[in-house]
Amino acid sequence: MSAVDVELDIAGMTCASCATRIERKLNKLPGVEASVNYATEKARVRSSDAEVAELIATVESAGYHAALPAPPAGDSGDAGDSRHADVASLRRRLLISAAFAVPVAALSMVPALQFITWQWVALALTLPVAIWGAWPFHRAAAVNARHGAATMDTLISLGVIAALGWSLYALFFGGAGAPGMTMTFTLIGAPQAGGHEIYLEVAALVTVFILAGRYAEARARKSSSEALRALLELGAKDAVRLVDGVEHRVPVSQLAVGDVVVVRPGEKIPSDGLVIDGSSAIDASMLTGESIPVEVAAGARVVGATVNVGGRLVVEITRVGADTELARMRRLVEEAQTGKARVQRLADRVSAVFVPVVIALALTAFTGWLIAGGSLELAFTAAVATLIIACPCALGLATPTALLVGTGRGSQLGILIRGPQVLEQTRRVDTVLLDKTGTVTTGKMTVAAVLPAPGVEHDDLLSAAAGVESGSEHPVARAILSAAPARPAAQSFASHAGAGVQGVIDGALVVAGRPPWLAQEWGIRLPPGVLPEVEELAAAGATVVTVARDGEYLGAIAVADAVKPTSGEAIERFRALGLRPVLLTGDSEGTARHIAASVGIDEVHAAVTPAGKLDVVRGLQEEGRVVAMVGDGVNDAAALAAADLGLAMGGGTDAAIAASDITVVSGDLLVVADAIRLARRTLGTIKGNLFWAFAYNVAAIPLAMLGLLNPLVAAAAMALSSVFVVTNSLRLRSFRPVAASERNANAPRTSIPQPVPSDSPPPLQA
Repeated sequence: MSAVDVELDIAGMTCASCATRIERKLNKLPGVEASVNYATEKARVRSSDAEVAELIATVESAGYHAALPAPPAGDSGDAGDSRHADVASLRRRLLISAAFAVPVAALSMVPALQFITWQWVALALTLPVAIWGAWPFHRAAAVNARHGAATMDTLISLGVIAALGWSLYALFFGGAGAPGMTMTFTLIGAPQAGGHEIYLEVAALVTVFILAGRYAEARARKSSSEALRALLELGAKDAVRLVDGVEHRVPVSQLAVGDVVVVRPGEKIPSDGLVIDGSSAIDASMLTGESIPVEVAAGARVVGATVNVGGRLVVEITRVGADTELARMRRLVEEAQTGKARVQRLADRVSAVFVPVVIALALTAFTGWLIAGGSLELAFTAAVATLIIACPCALGLATPTALLVGTGRGSQLGILIRGPQVLEQTRRVDTVLLDKTGTVTTGKMTVAAVLPAPGVEHDDLLSAAAGVESGSEHPVARAILSAAPARPAAQSFASHAGAGVQGVIDGALVVAGRPPWLAQEWGIRLPPGVLPEVEELAAAGATVVTVARDGEYLGAIAVADAVKPTSGEAIERFRALGLRPVLLTGDSEGTARHIAASVGIDEVHAAVTPAGKLDVVRGLQEEGRVVAMVGDGVNDAAALAAADLGLAMGGGTDAAIAASDITVVSGDLLVVADAIRLARRTLGTIKGNLFWAFAYNVAAIPLAMLGLLNPLVAAAAMALSSVFVVTNSLRLRSFRPVAASERNANAPRTSIPQPVPSDSPPPLQA
């Protein structure tokens, strides 16, 4: 039985230890490989044997709830409402608890406020906080205890119950209940304290501090996933379907492949499709991060959720639902946010054993102080502080929150990172292989040079060529047609495969094709004065078309694939990132060298087949290089998959995108550098989070055991450690790509596209 991937929504997790526990339970099932993410509250399971019902039952047997995700149509709103309700509930519990706890703290810490029976008033105020306010911790601890487990909630619950229990003992059986009792606040344990010491402020304020930390954490998690929710909400809600010439407004969910829709200026494209009538400009900035609208006309492909900012378009729908580009982007972002980097798995292993160890350390501190002759109060203070300060929540949040924010920010910029393992690779990459066509170049043939004969107007030459080429669908023909100011009708059209075309325009015979064909078949040769320039263009990889009318030479037109304006600057940025750029192309050595020199690449592998590209990747890896491959075609798929890091251009083929680790939706090579920068910064944030989370626990636990921390300080420090990790991750939201003005300032100032050949130039038949 083949393995299937299942995603489950998990409810009831309160800390990273919960996620680790569920993950262990699932992974014990035969044929199951599971990853549970506390921050996204999801489990991603690959199973070859287990049924979905068995997976859900396993999660519920651990004391949590699991269910299949809601359908995409309601996912965004339902998930957002649920998370908003959770945050609101936490906020209400926090505010009410704080209202009771603040007077308790004031009475306990300020002797001037301690009237005769203040301690009994403090008890009355503390009980609602320690019982109702801390109820989520007590309930979770009880559920876990019933299943033979202990989590962060166990530590919090034990700490609060211990503080309240000791205080009740001191009030009813010790001297703390006597009228006129006073107490002072100290940051460290008080060995001189007598049996009248109470810890009501500890029970109340620890609860408030932890609730405040949970509330800040929940709000940050809600904020960090806003990019994904925004992505889900980008799509149009309805569409104007055209049936037998009559327009009907229908929900997007009712569209099917083959439907024809009308999109007016200002409206969103309802789904992926093909323009069959009209022309306009499309704003795709929400998907690609590019602010400049893209011109489209009949025959152009458009993506759902982009905005029509120009004229009226008639679009035939080619993809709907889960097959659309927007849905694919969503899946990539969710997969990236759910996975785990290798560094996080170490934190998971630590947090899995952390709670039992901490309980043992708390008992050790308690007995150790008693054996050493310390007071019972000091021993108790050390034990409670150890329980409270050691909660491993920050460890569990270190990776997920950074991934949520980093990948979410990437999706806003048109950078889709497939998973956390990709982040590990970006740090080590030292060589970047660049496919030429569609990556360094535009992949679209354009007119690079027009060389009219003496006495022939520039536009006359282009019009004559366009008229005879209008009967052809060849890329060279389309390039000439797009550049011509006029397109006269041609009669008696004839195409000669691999050579050229001929036709009659206004009674004159016009021929256009390769210079050797015109010379051999029509006796029309290039003038000697034009030969050096034509040879230079041909050497640079351009396809040269000679045009003649009634046996008279009109001129030559060079057609080529143009270098992208940002490619040269992108190469400079790769070098600045410590990457060695290498050009990889199926073109001839001379052409490849010319293109490489024009963008600043020194190392070139030319005339390579798809299998040859794979060999180049493996050869560089055998030399000890860590290789990134950037490509967009089917012929790049094998190399993208074999490379240590594969980056696909968003305008490329599905095969290339499927084989890649990062997809750059806009297809701009400069954004590839931004993608590597973002991935490296996200990895750096994860490592920084983990370092401070580990360092915090390593430093804090000994201090607590030595009685050098009041439990209140311990609770505040524990809550702040989680808040620090989350806020540190949120800094990734400020990541900025290269500014558009900077790109324009650095773009080459050329009047015509630089001539660049395609990897496999088709025979000229125009």
